[in-house]
Amino acid sequence: MRVLGIDPGLRNLGWGVIDVSGSRLSHVANGVCHSTGDDLAQRLLSLHIQLTEIVARFAPDTAAIEQTFVNKDGVATLKLGQARGIALLVPAQAGISVGEYAPNRVKKTVVGVGHADKGQIAHMVKMQLPGANPASPDAADALAIAICHAHYTRGGQELREAGRVQA
Repeated sequence: MRVLGIDPGLRNLGWGVIDVSGSRLSHVANGVCHSTGDDLAQRLLSLHIQLTEIVARFAPDTAAIEQTFVNKDGVATLKLGQARGIALLVPAQAGISVGEYAPNRVKKTVVGVGHADKGQIAHMVKMQLPGANPASPDAADALAIAICHAHYTRGGQELREAGRVQA
């Protein structure tokens, strides 16, 4: 099973692709889509084009995205929601199912605690995906989302039995 993890962001949208075979996880690729353009519509279009290319290139079987949490800045939350819309739309256009996970669930699954910082997440991603060198903290988060999704989908039982991912 090939999993695409997406860490949504309007300026920087992290992505990571992993393969799951039984209890084995392996890194395929990761990176960041940087939005371009002068206005919101152009930036969203830029993300859509880049993410569509990633889906076409890596042909994931399933995808996962981090859920939005509401913060103090309503405008920023709304813009993040629009980037999430692109991140949900692109896999759906390709006929790929999309799982959604709360940030704390991703952190607890990958690190073992729900309030891990970005450094801890990157470290544990590298531990669980030997050879992975995330392009940025956003890419590391996207790989963590992919690992979480692998844990909670059909490969999850094998992963739990192997002790590779914490419940």
